[in-house]
Amino acid sequence: MFGIDEIPTVVGIFSAFGLVFTVSLFAWICCQRKSSKSNKTPPYKFVHVLKGVDIYPENLSSKKKFGADDKNEVKNKLAVPKNALHLDLEKRDLNGNFPKTNLKGGSPPDLENVTPKLLSEGEKEGVSPDSLKSSTSLSSEEKQEKLGTLFFSLEYNFEKKTFVVNIKEARGLPAMDEQSMTSDPYIKMTILPEKKHKVKTRVLRKTLDPAFDETFTFYGIPYTQIQELALHFTILSFDRFSRDDIIGEVLIPLAGIELSDGKILMNREIIKRNVRKSSGRGELLISLCYQSTTNTLTVVVLKARHLPKSDVSGLSDPYVKVNLYHAKKRISKKKTHVKKCTPNAVFNELFVFDIPCEGLEEISVEFLVLDSERGSRNEVIGRLVLEAAAEGTGGEHWKEICDYPRRQIAKWHMLCDG
Repeated sequence: MFGIDEIPTVVGIFSAFGLVFTVSLFAWICCQRKSSKSNKTPPYKFVHVLKGVDIYPENLSSKKKFGADDKNEVKNKLAVPKNALHLDLEKRDLNGNFPKTNLKGGSPPDLENVTPKLLSEGEKEGVSPDSLKSSTSLSSEEKQEKLGTLFFSLEYNFEKKTFVVNIKEARGLPAMDEQSMTSDPYIKMTILPEKKHKVKTRVLRKTLDPAFDETFTFYGIPYTQIQELALHFTILSFDRFSRDDIIGEVLIPLAGIELSDGKILMNREIIKRNVRKSSGRGELLISLCYQSTTNTLTVVVLKARHLPKSDVSGLSDPYVKVNLYHAKKRISKKKTHVKKCTPNAVFNELFVFDIPCEGLEEISVEFLVLDSERGSRNEVIGRLVLEAAAEGTGGEHWKEICDYPRRQIAKWHMLCDG
């Protein structure tokens, strides 16, 4: 037994041993956790943020596509170009990085062996040899012309007197984003020739085989009038930072299509958008007057003529947007009213802009002629820029208003592509 005087000493010794043991155990546990974390592959989301590449699966929706999904997967794999970036998640290092590959010096060995492997898989899935042969033997020019296929259904409800269109899906769309080799497609549909009914689907992200499965019901269309109508589908790819890319279009005249027996399933090849850019964008009549005393610029948008077809209906709903720039920076904007269904519009609208500097050396005026599309982004028909550095009539017009201030001068100008 310990004496009374020795008890504090013994307690202190045991406390010291206990503290050393606790600290050692804590340090050992921390080392084990750090070692296990270093050997663990970072989660997908972490790799995505670090490297800026998309490694998530494209088909996150639980909806089934219109058709055989297995065959579509084989077809999508065959459509991968040889120069595309191939991400193999099993070949990452411990930090989640991908090994560097030299894309200029030829294709990696993994990419060279993609086609033979997929051919054997296609045979197992029951893909016909003809389809595989056609997909592998197409030249580069033919592949560029292939814009995919649109699947949809038509139906007429006699009880409610409604025309029903179901946009099911699109297959084999081209990649509009060269970096990610994919698209963000959506579809705009218009009933021609009156263009009263305009609808569009939602945007599906990062897919070349979008499954929309969206139904649009149109009221007030008699069944006797169906034969006189046509459906115009425009397939686009959404672009957050600029104008949406137009993939192609599909035109379906309803003459000869019998809807009295019920729903009809249809599919059509997507063709290139038929816009007559070669015949010009039309002309715009503009009047300008520079007031040097008040340092203002008066702009009058008078007329537009010979505007091209905005779509297959042959008619557009034009209006003009006027932007004033100072040293390449937009400082003011105006727009005219919309003129319905005409290629030759009369606007006669006047705008007065205050000039923030003496003279017009750093000033330019941009005119955008747009086609008004209800419920969607308006399409640019043509563009005109008037400034000192402009060529042709634009530069001549600008020089005249500088040489003859306080005089209203009008000129016709050819529009260029927007």
